[in-house]
Amino acid sequence: MLVRVVIDGVEVPEEGTDAVDHVARLLVRTAAGDDEAFARLYDMLAGRVFGLILRMLVDRAQSEEVLQEVFLEVWQSADRFAPNKGQGRAWVLTIAHRRAVDRVRSAQSTTDRDRRIGARDVDVPHDGVAEQVELRIESGRVVRALAALPDPQREAITLAYFGGYSQSEIAALVGAPLGTVKTRMRDGLSRLRTEMGVTA
Repeated sequence: MLVRVVIDGVEVPEEGTDAVDHVARLLVRTAAGDDEAFARLYDMLAGRVFGLILRMLVDRAQSEEVLQEVFLEVWQSADRFAPNKGQGRAWVLTIAHRRAVDRVRSAQSTTDRDRRIGARDVDVPHDGVAEQVELRIESGRVVRALAALPDPQREAITLAYFGGYSQSEIAALVGAPLGTVKTRMRDGLSRLRTEMGVTA
């Protein structure tokens, strides 16, 4: 006769009443510290337990880890099994199911935590006040550095960078040859770098 055990919707076939009784007897002997009984229990149930875990976790490596955890718990808590209250196989499969659920929850919790941390790292609060202060300080440095330039250099740089004029247009505006405007801008930018402490 084929008996089926259903744990949270997962159906696990059992071999029959004799096999169930045999598992119960092995559990009682395991509770008494019988290594041989535990080894036989493992050989008898490991395949089914692994199948149940694998269906829940899908990942083979994690399923193997949980399988070991299940049989460690069986070894350590076999004395809690009560043969008069249930079948041995169902008791072991219940432990396996609970361990697999715990692993799923743990994995989900880790994923959720990683997402929260990732979102926190990406969503760094923008400090607009600090940025405005930095821009004003930098602007002040530029204004002071420009003020230190000779008038012709300052005029050429101001027209080019703040007015948007080309070198040819600046030459026409200030009435100077194009070569002169180019020299004024080159020398002015070099001096501006020095004034602001910019290297390279």
